[in-house]
Amino acid sequence: MSDQAALIKQHDLTLLAQGLHPRPFEVLGAHAMALDGVAGVRFAVWAPNASAVSVVGDFNAWDGRSAPMQRMEQGGIWVSFVPAAALGDLYKFELHDAAGHLLPLKADPYARAAQLRPDTASIVASALPPPKRLSPERAAANARSAPISIYEVHAASWRRGAAQFPTWDELAERLPAYVAEMGFTHLQLMPISEHPFDGSWGYQTLGLYAPSARFGPPEGFARFVAACHARGLGLLLDWVPAHFPSDAHGLANFDGTQLYEYADPREGFHRDWNTLIYNFGRNEVRQFLVGNALYWTERWGVDGLRVDAVASMLYRDYSRPAGEWIPNSEGGRENFEAIALLRRMNEQLGLDAPGVITVAEESTSFPGVSAPTSAGGLGFHYKWNMGWMNDTLAYMREDPIHRRWHHDKMTFGLVYAFSENFVLPISHDEVVHGKGSMLGKMPGDAWQKFANLRAYYGFMWGHPGKKLLFMGQEFAQSSEWNHDAELPWQMLDDERHAGVQRLVRDLNTLYRQQPALHWLDCEAAGFEWLDAADAEHSVLAWMRKDGSAPPVIVVSNFTPVPRHGYRLGVPAGYAIWTEALNTDSAHYGGSNMGNQAGQLLAEPVAAQGQAQSIVLSLPPLACLFLVPA
Repeated sequence: MSDQAALIKQHDLTLLAQGLHPRPFEVLGAHAMALDGVAGVRFAVWAPNASAVSVVGDFNAWDGRSAPMQRMEQGGIWVSFVPAAALGDLYKFELHDAAGHLLPLKADPYARAAQLRPDTASIVASALPPPKRLSPERAAANARSAPISIYEVHAASWRRGAAQFPTWDELAERLPAYVAEMGFTHLQLMPISEHPFDGSWGYQTLGLYAPSARFGPPEGFARFVAACHARGLGLLLDWVPAHFPSDAHGLANFDGTQLYEYADPREGFHRDWNTLIYNFGRNEVRQFLVGNALYWTERWGVDGLRVDAVASMLYRDYSRPAGEWIPNSEGGRENFEAIALLRRMNEQLGLDAPGVITVAEESTSFPGVSAPTSAGGLGFHYKWNMGWMNDTLAYMREDPIHRRWHHDKMTFGLVYAFSENFVLPISHDEVVHGKGSMLGKMPGDAWQKFANLRAYYGFMWGHPGKKLLFMGQEFAQSSEWNHDAELPWQMLDDERHAGVQRLVRDLNTLYRQQPALHWLDCEAAGFEWLDAADAEHSVLAWMRKDGSAPPVIVVSNFTPVPRHGYRLGVPAGYAIWTEALNTDSAHYGGSNMGNQAGQLLAEPVAAQGQAQSIVLSLPPLACLFLVPA
């Protein structure tokens, strides 16, 4: 056998040992190659505390004596070239701990393909996809000034294919076309990296580098990405650096020590999810995670990552009672190591994957989540606005007769709306674990439930911030989401559900067409209250601006009482206003009340701080969008 040291360049080995390699996936894992003219596979794994490591698989009858690996001088890397191995072969690593005890066979942390659960072997995958850069058009579609409306999807349960799981090609044929037709700008997939338990929805992942076998070979995912881009869609992936499950074949106790996880359970165990926490302070672990973020964006060409459970990473006392967490070096609760990881990840993507965005699911008031790292922030481009979601849904659950006492829940979000670059999320988290559906959260009889939901969607699309809606909510799915079944598409046979679907499509179209609704989405200059104080009638009115194009006025009536002769102040310079969208339109299943018949003429009557005003009819439980004629 040839000298194993020739298999890894010294430059790569030094960077790996320092935990600074930007692309560790190019070196570690399984890579088909030729050595001295002989075809085979190079296997490399990080296991610094193991006393012996072998690669076992189809090519050697899973016999650990057949392909022992050589320990390199630096970094605890073990390497072997196996001439008998080939693309498609199954394999694992056989490790002995420092005392020589045999450990359970381990899947490759850097495997780029894996078996479908319940089987757990890694698969020798095809060559790495070549690096890809986002096109200028795709990068521009991610900008703060761009309209960003995201359709969140659980790939296994959107529509089923011929088998239990749709293939990437089946998804590519239907999903991007539907999302584009609905007017969304981006598609976001819940985690698609390999995971052992369907019921985790992908959030308990063990194969961070492997597109899940549920949907077919990895090459199919490349075709799916291309199909999204062909439809003009950006593709975002859920990415989970916050935790991992403790399955014996995975990262837990990998070389007989807590290699990937914190050793102390006060740091290394998630009470909420019964999972382990990466040791964010270990250079090689940060390298593993940051490299993975770059892998998905650079090698697969995805447009961005939505980072799950960021709050759980930022705080050492997250979901822990007093005395069961370890303070940081300054005695505080912030996890400095996780903060450093997130900053490094965002900086690495900014350097090597320009135009790609990262979105944080962060549920606290941690400062500067979407501020640049150069300004002391975490470096994300956007942050989910969980406070807005919780407050506004609490308001919508109230019977309209009581809403006057909760008016502040709809206005409070504007106090901090421009402190971060926000995404307004109605995600899968709002329709699981007994929370019911969006339609089910609405009060009243069936007509009022649909009207409330339509009004709420209007409010959301008119509110500053990018948009995110989970699949099924665009047609008012009446049942809670079930990950084991496809969406109840038959509901679209009911005109009430079809009407909500038409509304979401039209809201997306209006949002994209009107610069005032998106250009200054993240800046205070793009918003002005016209009436935030009419709690008595549960009416809210505001103006969206972009600094140059005509403004858009949004008026919401959150009671079932029509308001005729409602006087509303409008800005000077615009004499005639018309309805651009009315959520009470019969087209959407509403009562068809409003101001469709004609134009609204501005009168020289001051109102709400404006020099002129219009008089209009406000439909019941509805939201109006008004534009200058």
